[in-house]
Amino acid sequence: MSRGTGDEHWVPPLRRRRRNPDWAAQAPTWRQARPSLIADALKRASARPSGNWFVIGPSRNMRAGHRPYGRTVGGVEVVLWRSDDGGLHAGPGVCPHLGAPLRDSRVVCGTLVCHWHGLALDGSPFAGWQPFPVHDDGVLVWVRLDEVGGEEPTELPVVPERPATGSGVDAVFTAVGRCEPQDVVANRLDPWHGSWFHPYSFVDLSVVGEPQGEEDDAFVVDVSFRVAGRLVVPVRAEFTAPEPRTVVMRISDGEGVASVVETHATPLTGLDHERPRTAVVEATVATSDRPGFALARAAAPVLRPLMRRTAGRLWRDDLAYAERRWTLRSTGRFPG
Repeated sequence: MSRGTGDEHWVPPLRRRRRNPDWAAQAPTWRQARPSLIADALKRASARPSGNWFVIGPSRNMRAGHRPYGRTVGGVEVVLWRSDDGGLHAGPGVCPHLGAPLRDSRVVCGTLVCHWHGLALDGSPFAGWQPFPVHDDGVLVWVRLDEVGGEEPTELPVVPERPATGSGVDAVFTAVGRCEPQDVVANRLDPWHGSWFHPYSFVDLSVVGEPQGEEDDAFVVDVSFRVAGRLVVPVRAEFTAPEPRTVVMRISDGEGVASVVETHATPLTGLDHERPRTAVVEATVATSDRPGFALARAAAPVLRPLMRRTAGRLWRDDLAYAERRWTLRSTGRFPG
């Protein structure tokens, strides 16, 4: 599937299938998608340390001079904003004075000013307000919430390896479902459902490698992304879970080698909530060594909405999968 970098080995990225796929004629995958295999992969992911870090949202949504950004994580209100020099601040979203929602406040000269009584916060501890550790990795913003995570804290989050800064085009899609993070992660650790559940995006899917344990913990998939009609882009991709709430798909062969899709599951409600809600924050970082990819980087502002739309279509179905899994699990009717 690989191609050389020289012109003599040039291979067009698109392939034309002889005929459109017949959904009902594809080989069933239910025997390969063993519940125990998926459960074991989920168990290993859940046991990995997160350092109490949670993905909040896209970095570019939090810009200097803009209104604060609010998100509830594990039942805790969080507010974020940037100072005039671009520094990012995070802390409780409840004003320590009389409980105003700080996400609705204003940022004035880099200082967060409460809209109820004017209490001003510059990001340092003040009047009972204590900041949260925050990390901007260039694509996503993470916040460390030790009381929510309950683990040994770490200085930095587990950020997946990505294409070199400036070499790719990134877009971030966010959706919310009525489920728990483990249901989102389990969905991503089931690659066998791809061409059955998403025939508009994937064809010719075959899982060619399964996890063999901690040292070899990747699902390896050969699949073709549908572009239009019979035009497809075949790739090999690896799925791994570097921490409890993250699954990474990385293209290892074919078009766009090293491109990644990171799926992060952030709990919005507290532990054991009667009606849990989870935010799916999915970052796609696409890259290519083709000379023409420079045009894609230049057109990134136009491409990002299209990338988000593609992710949204997939997650419309996959959130239904995750929500169904939670419903069955919470009622004791989950199979396997």
